[in-house]
Amino acid sequence: MCSERSWLIFQCLAHILSYKNSLKKKTVEKELGNILIIDDDEDVLFAAKMLLKKHAKNVIIEKNPKKIPFLMNNDTYDVILLDMNFSKDITSGKEGFYWLEQILERDPKAVVILITAFGDVEMAVRALKEGATDFVLKPWQNEKLLATLNTAVKLKKSYKEVDQLKSAKKQLEEEINQPFKEIIGESQAIKDVFKIIEKVAQTDANVLILGENGTGKELISRAIHTQSHRKDNVFVGVDMGAITETLFESELFGHKKGSFTDAKEDRTGRFEVANKGTLFLDEIGNLSMPLQSKLLTVIQNRQVTRIGANKPVNIDIRLVCATNMPIYDMVEDSTFRQDLLYRINTVEIHLPSLRERLDDIPLLAEHFVKTYSSKYRKSGKKIGAAALKKLQKYHWPGNIRELQHAIERAVIMSDESSLTPDDFFFLNHKPEGQSNDQENTFNLDEVERNVIKKAIDRHDGNISKAAKELGLTRASLYRRLEKHGL
Repeated sequence: MCSERSWLIFQCLAHILSYKNSLKKKTVEKELGNILIIDDDEDVLFAAKMLLKKHAKNVIIEKNPKKIPFLMNNDTYDVILLDMNFSKDITSGKEGFYWLEQILERDPKAVVILITAFGDVEMAVRALKEGATDFVLKPWQNEKLLATLNTAVKLKKSYKEVDQLKSAKKQLEEEINQPFKEIIGESQAIKDVFKIIEKVAQTDANVLILGENGTGKELISRAIHTQSHRKDNVFVGVDMGAITETLFESELFGHKKGSFTDAKEDRTGRFEVANKGTLFLDEIGNLSMPLQSKLLTVIQNRQVTRIGANKPVNIDIRLVCATNMPIYDMVEDSTFRQDLLYRINTVEIHLPSLRERLDDIPLLAEHFVKTYSSKYRKSGKKIGAAALKKLQKYHWPGNIRELQHAIERAVIMSDESSLTPDDFFFLNHKPEGQSNDQENTFNLDEVERNVIKKAIDRHDGNISKAAKELGLTRASLYRRLEKHGL
């Protein structure tokens, strides 16, 4: 007469043979990954391995539970099948609960399925309470065991995905919480800008950012937003120079369906979209006087009325504006409303040109080299000291944007691992001798251009000092720099 143990093994093997015959008609959809089976009965281990090896990447079997610490230190497992009863105690399950605790202590997210021939409802409930994922009785039904394992593997996969998401979220939060992470520079000129941002960001004061093209005005506006109490709400940027007069009201204030010929549906304007957040109006100096008047009304009343609507909508925004235009000269020339200027410049931020922060060129250049080396699959490319020296001597009329494009072009065209001065040949100044011809010219524009250039060169790009020597305001000098393309 067969013993109870032999009967259990016989039942397991019989189920395996039966299941093998059914494989021709049915397959398991997903692989089971790495499976660890711990049982002191070699026949059970053999039977389980025969069943699972066709559905798992690896099946590791072990009869001695004392090797669990070693096994877990040397590998990871998608599912662990753990016997509840070993030779010392064949019915109570105490050893199984002990080793379950040891497994979970080493890996709190381990997926453990307990197996035993002496289970009951009370033991199953306790197993789940103590951290087991499931409970399987011997002799098992093969299809049911595989289904249980598939579910367990999916659970393990979800644990991994959650961990990855948490890790990504943590990294993202760390990056977001780094002040001015997108603004590269350590020069005193840019540090002074950082100080202003830190002071103004936590307020709702309107900010006007002044600076030449390519100095990073939008980056500064985003830095103000991310450091403010509105950071969890939307940031909306609008290029005022790209909006035609006919579309101005529709784009900024919105319209109702049928309010004009092409109004085929209701449209929410940028002011409404930015509600509770920050609205960035770039190139505000390009607005005509009539549009300035309409904008002023909205800013004063903190209300917008869509085209075709009668009821105004209240708005709550943080307003940040920017321009490269000499806006104070424009006020004097009556091309920009003084009352609008007062509304938008509670705090002003003057962005230094790249000529005023030459010490930051190595940092900026290395950043752009790394960025474009990765983009164009030219890993390991660096920029040499001689090339950096040349970049620091150049005048950079296009500021950081011009530097960025210069680096991108050099990375694309260079075949060497290190960028050299020759890779920036296109930055060379005008041919020798031309400057002498220019000095002898009587063309007033050329004379003004040469004098301004000499003043800036004499003061190593310091706009304030150059403007003082020339008898101009900073704004007036900026205007002339723009005029002459300097």
